[in-house]
Amino acid sequence: MKNLMASIAVCCAVSVSATAYAAGDMGNMKMGSGAQQGADAKTSMSHGEVKKVDTAAGKLTIKHGPLENLGMEGMTMAFKVKDPTMLSQVKVGDKIDFVAEEVDGALTVTKLQKQ
Repeated sequence: MKNLMASIAVCCAVSVSATAYAAGDMGNMKMGSGAQQGADAKTSMSHGEVKKVDTAAGKLTIKHGPLENLGMEGMTMAFKVKDPTMLSQVKVGDKIDFVAEEVDGALTVTKLQKQ
């Protein structure tokens, strides 16, 4: 019985020590950095070239690099625009930086600026 009690006491001491060590070791970790990276990815600009401006449909066709916030590879595709005035800011051949997001099930350019 003494051996059993001694074993339990040693196990408890080791458990408490390990927990305290682990908690102390996490002191220099940046908590919430994953959320910050997610926010950065969502607002980071992608690069592309305007291939077509379709004012009637309210769309831009853009040849773009990877869209990290959407997990998409580079390709050429049409996007809706959040604000129709964006269409008058660009013409075919313009190099642009933009943010595309899924809005109501459609890929939409929400920010746009010429390079």
